[in-house]
Amino acid sequence: MGSVISVRVPQELKDDLKRYGIEVSEVTRKALEEAVKRREREELQEMAEELGEFLEKIPRERIVKGIREDRGPLR
Repeated sequence: MGSVISVRVPQELKDDLKRYGIEVSEVTRKALEEAVKRREREELQEMAEELGEFLEKIPRERIVKGIREDRGPLR
């Protein structure tokens, strides 16, 4: 079972929703899900930018050396 969210809308809007048979709960749920996904993407973008800025400070040679050390000896 989910949580209940209520919203106050103008009577005219409520009448239009009813007239056009718009499922308020379905439209609202989808809109909220999209808003969360959009914010998650924005947050990930911000984190990626911060990581990029951090990685720019590390010399390329150090990164290559670290990768080679993690790989171990070549066969």
